[in-house]
Formats: sequence, C-alpha cells, structure tokens
Amino acid sequence: MILSSLHDADGSRCTLSQEPGGWLRATWRGFVDMQEALRGADNYLRTLQGLRNPCLLNDNVALMGPWFDSIEWLERVWVPQAAALGLRYVAHVVQADSLSDILTVHFEHGAAGALELQIFQHISEAEEWLRACQQQLKASA
Repeated sequence: MILSSLHDADGSRCTLSQEPGGWLRATWRGFVDMQEALRGADNYLRTLQGLRNPCLLNDNVALMGPWFDSIEWLERVWVPQAAALGLRYVAHVVQADSLSDILTVHFEHGAAGALELQIFQHISEAEEWLRACQQQLKASA
C-alpha cells in the first residue's frame, strides 16, 4: 500500500509504501539530488512516527547517478531519530548498475549506530532477511 510519493520536476521520486510483509519500503527512482534525499528521509521519519515499524527496505535499484552522499548527516541526525521511533533493521538494496555505494564503503560491519544494516544486490534477498528479522522480533516479544 503506497503511503506517500514525493515527485521532483525532473521525474525522479521517492515512494514510501507498507509492504504485505509488514515492513516499510522506500523506493528511490531517477536522479535524486541532496534536497530530494533529505525530503525523502524526513518523510520517512514522519511516517515512522505514526507506524512505529522496526523494519525498512531501502530500494535503490532504479536510482541513477551518485547516491545521497551525506553519511555524516545520516549517522548524526537521521539514524538516532529513526532508532528513537523504533526502527531496528534496514535492508539496503544497491542500485542496479552498481555493486556497492557509499553505504557499503562506510558501514562495513552491518551496524549503523543503533540500527542493524544489511546490504543486498537483490530485492528478494532483502525481503528474506527482513522476514527473518520479523521472526526474531516475534520470538523475543
């Protein structure tokens, strides 16, 4: 179910949806500049505030050009806010024409502050990991 879709004049967009598996999915398409990335990240936080969902699939498969490059901002501002709102697991799928991006270089050991971050090449693998995370959450509840 689509929760929101932020479009830019150049045709790029960030769509936020709640998946049948229960997690949130942020789907990035086109060339996303810094302002769009910040707007999309802020939109995610506002949505998370109402849902308190512990799992995110960050889908960059259809992203073009360089990925959002403000890792310092993500670490310093976004990650603490997202964690405070209940986010625990992030499955990050790199763009289709790349085997890595700035996240894979920076977060080598799967930890992004208070979040567990896993990097994937394929959506299906990310979804499988998130299902396992949800099972883990249920078992510990």
